[in-house]
Amino acid sequence: MKPLLLNGHSRALTQIRYNTEGDLLFSVSKDSTPSVWFSHNGERLGTFDGHAGTVWAIDVSYRSDLCLTGSADCTTAIWDVATGARKVSLVAPSPVRSCLFSYNASSFLRTTAKAMGQPCLLQIFSMKQVEEKGKESEPLLSINVDKEQLKPITSAIWGPCDEYIVTGHEDGTVAQWNPTSGELLKKVRPHTMAISDMQSSPDFSMLITSSKDTTAKLYDMDSLDVLKEYKTDRPVNSAAISPLKETPYVVLGGGQEAMSVTTTHGRAGKFEARFFHMVFEEELGRVKGHFGPINTLAFHPSGRGYASGGEDGYIRVHQFDQSFYDFQFEH
Repeated sequence: MKPLLLNGHSRALTQIRYNTEGDLLFSVSKDSTPSVWFSHNGERLGTFDGHAGTVWAIDVSYRSDLCLTGSADCTTAIWDVATGARKVSLVAPSPVRSCLFSYNASSFLRTTAKAMGQPCLLQIFSMKQVEEKGKESEPLLSINVDKEQLKPITSAIWGPCDEYIVTGHEDGTVAQWNPTSGELLKKVRPHTMAISDMQSSPDFSMLITSSKDTTAKLYDMDSLDVLKEYKTDRPVNSAAISPLKETPYVVLGGGQEAMSVTTTHGRAGKFEARFFHMVFEEELGRVKGHFGPINTLAFHPSGRGYASGGEDGYIRVHQFDQSFYDFQFEH
């Protein structure tokens, strides 16, 4: 399983995301230049130029025609994927930490950091209004997370058919919100430290969270009941669920923070991607390669591979060998 090494970012990766078909890979990092790549050969298709700070989040619409980015320069930008042109830039009161299109891209959410004297906000915008009013658009809904006595949001995802929004917080809480009324539907605290990433299964029946408390947990999306727990010996920065039922695995990535590692050896800081059986919680294997913590992971929509983005500024795109599918788990 020899990976493609994508070297186009000068600083640490913050998020990577495949489009619906899996032929394009979108990436953002701390170097302020979102990029898009061909996933089959690693060729860089182009960049989205215009941000003035770290870009924390990226998403692409279902039809792959629009791209959404959220940055520490206090803006959310919508881009034309075909041309790379910025269609609109929406100013936020504080740095934007996450952003995500709804399933049909008729709306999108963004979360802002608790900084610059501003509270943490969860906001929802209508794409129709954004197209009509441009940068003057106002959010349809703006939830002050502080008023619900919750810690700032670190990650957010839409639920099935956009029925609700699930957010992860700095104290390990997972919360569920009504996107129409802004009501807090339920909250649980499965982690003891900050949630670093949150991803759903392709059918939106489950979600997985990764945390600084060295664990990743699998939930029922509706009830937020913890179904499984995957334990490691290092902070987990990202976790993803395989889209294929023939390969019921999850992949975890993380590692000690770079400043606490005294050597650059890939094993010393424990920078491998780790595969676990989704049901039996057993570790199946590890993939080495990065020379720093893995910050973000994504499975290819076909389930035929995965990609990882690291603190070292590289994206590694892996295609699974046939032995990956032939492997029989003994239980």
